[in-house]
Amino acid sequence: MVFNMFIKCDDLKCAESLFNRINRNVISYGSMMKFYNIKDKPEKTLELFQRMKQEYLNPDEICYVLLIDALSKIGDLELSQSFVNDIPKIFLKNSWIQVGLIDLWGKIGSPDKSKQIFDMIEHPNSVYFGAMINAYGLNGMGFEAIELFNKIPSSMLNNVIYVCVLNACSHSALLDQAWKIFKNIPFNQRTDQIYTTMIDTTSRLFLFDQALELIDEYEKSHHPSIPMYMSILSSARNAKYVSLSEKIYHRIETNFANNEKYLTSARILLANTYGLTGNKNMASNVRMILDQSNTKKVVGCSWTVINGKVYKFQAHDRSNPYSSEIYEESARLLVQLIEHGYKPDESWITRELNDDETTESVLCGHSERLAIVFNLIKQPLPNRIQIVKNLRICGDCR
Repeated sequence: MVFNMFIKCDDLKCAESLFNRINRNVISYGSMMKFYNIKDKPEKTLELFQRMKQEYLNPDEICYVLLIDALSKIGDLELSQSFVNDIPKIFLKNSWIQVGLIDLWGKIGSPDKSKQIFDMIEHPNSVYFGAMINAYGLNGMGFEAIELFNKIPSSMLNNVIYVCVLNACSHSALLDQAWKIFKNIPFNQRTDQIYTTMIDTTSRLFLFDQALELIDEYEKSHHPSIPMYMSILSSARNAKYVSLSEKIYHRIETNFANNEKYLTSARILLANTYGLTGNKNMASNVRMILDQSNTKKVVGCSWTVINGKVYKFQAHDRSNPYSSEIYEESARLLVQLIEHGYKPDESWITRELNDDETTESVLCGHSERLAIVFNLIKQPLPNRIQIVKNLRICGDCR
């Protein structure tokens, strides 16, 4: 089918155009929803789901799983609850929908809802356990994750379970507990994902010697694994550790010279490290290499939901009809923030400013700030403002 060919070729524009012309059914809707999720367009998935119902097509279990995945990417509690309430009860017995809901509630900060679903499962398998441990981990509930991990029958322990519990330890800075779990994993079961998660745990605490020792241990019997290096490089950026960033980048460049996708990510992290430490010339040199490579870079996006409608922002976005108001209100709030002691941190600008830019204008144009200001315009006294990003939030915005 030509439609599926466009999806496999990653051609979103052609896939959309053909989708709007063909006789659509539940299967084609599901394929398009999945494609939108892959392309980081969850708001389009929701629109498609509603359009399917308007065309009197009954979504199947797969469509609901894709809907739940989109909701987890958007991350809004009220919006998610409104869609979940409409899932037919018969589908709520589907294991993949149950696992998806455990994951959804964990990702939007409601692990208690995840636990309610988990507790209803009479005989949870390893997939359920992994989802629940991950929900705890995402919400800084490392001890709860470990407690649940200790209840899992040894016959169910697998790579995914180990990764989930170590990741929970990482997010809660439970180093000793992570080492205990890691050392109890049989050596021949320590996969590259397990090593990567343990390296992430040590790197987040800036224990880089331990992280490098883990890489050396792994590489005694395996080929280098790029996610391990990326984990250290990311934390080295946060630690403003230039020499380590350079060392790790050169190892990535040596071992993965043909992997342009990861090389691009590594160069961005290296440029950010230079920028954070005030070395704008070196940052510019790296960014020049990035520009010459013509590699597609992931565009940073922020999503927010206001009165049930999903809004998406990119840095310095002016596509919103309220853009003029957003930037005017942002400037007004900046003055108030400065009066209350806020000092824009220019170290988070990792490139040279253009002639028409200032430190303040660049930082205030970040997608998450635009989303926050838009919330304040539409709801002057909001009960809750929820923003979700597909990339890490910058330190100044935090």
